[in-house]
Amino acid sequence: MLRQREQDAKGYGVPVYRKIYRIEPSAAFAPSNAVHYNNASASEGVRLGPITHIEYVKHATAIVESSHIGKGTYIGAFAHILPGAVIGAACNLNDHTVVDNGVRIGDRVTVQCGVQLWDGITIEDDVVIGPNATFANGPTVLKRGASIDANATILPGIVIGEKAQAVAGSVVTRDVPSHAIVTGNPAKIVGYNEPSPSAEVLSSVPPQVGSAHTKVAGVTLHRMPHVEDLRGTLTFGEAGDQVPFAVKRYFLVFDVANEEIRGEHAHRTLHQFLICVHGRCHFMADDGRNRQDFILDNPAIGIHIPPMIWGVQHKFTRDAVLLALASDKYDPTDYIRNYSEFLELVKAIR
Repeated sequence: MLRQREQDAKGYGVPVYRKIYRIEPSAAFAPSNAVHYNNASASEGVRLGPITHIEYVKHATAIVESSHIGKGTYIGAFAHILPGAVIGAACNLNDHTVVDNGVRIGDRVTVQCGVQLWDGITIEDDVVIGPNATFANGPTVLKRGASIDANATILPGIVIGEKAQAVAGSVVTRDVPSHAIVTGNPAKIVGYNEPSPSAEVLSSVPPQVGSAHTKVAGVTLHRMPHVEDLRGTLTFGEAGDQVPFAVKRYFLVFDVANEEIRGEHAHRTLHQFLICVHGRCHFMADDGRNRQDFILDNPAIGIHIPPMIWGVQHKFTRDAVLLALASDKYDPTDYIRNYSEFLELVKAIR
């Protein structure tokens, strides 16, 4: 059974916060210890058991119509929680927030002042939403650990990936991959939430033809043979030497708008070797523990992507041409397109 107790504002003597307690009925509870509610006396038969714990705390001006509020959650002044909302434990919903019917909020979520969450929005654990962030009315998913900064606008039908960030003032018009940082209108990927070394300037890239390990498991950088003379410049590679597998397929990626992202998947068994033969693009590699964002801008630099590495291609220049060499023919069953599934598979392998 839920009951309210009011905590007076210090020095004012007026109720400001109400602590919502869970009280268990107990007919055998001693009258001297009984909690009496609504001024009912023990003789009237309204005798309740001990207070077992505080369910959540709300400001006196907050309207909370939902009975699905997790333990330890705080609800600020003039907030309105509608009956169909579900809110997890240890959340912090600040002043003037609105949580509509059908909204699902996980644990340890922070929603700053002036945010309205409409029917169809799902927010996973550990998400932070800054003040006055705006969500259009429609289905939206914020994955675990995502961050929506102040005054960002999220259009309907968007999925914000795990630990991704929408920078303050961004207008997000398309899905954001896990760990990506987006900004602008429309929002574009400007990086990832770890340092992004260039493949060309990494100290581990060999100065001569050869390969070097990166911090992402199994991913290696390769300096290809590079020959210049009066007739022009030549760079090349051979399967089994510079390219560490037999090549059965290739494809080219080009004419990509800068705001577009490609990849966003891993392969179960396929090896790939990527070379940006013209222009520049970024490649983010993630092994489930370590992540690195590489700049590919030299046709004499290649990167080997083994199986079970999550990869994203992004920040293409308009003239970029990305060559991908693959160890097998196209097989749609080899793709892992869900990042959470990828993490689970990686854990199982380890």
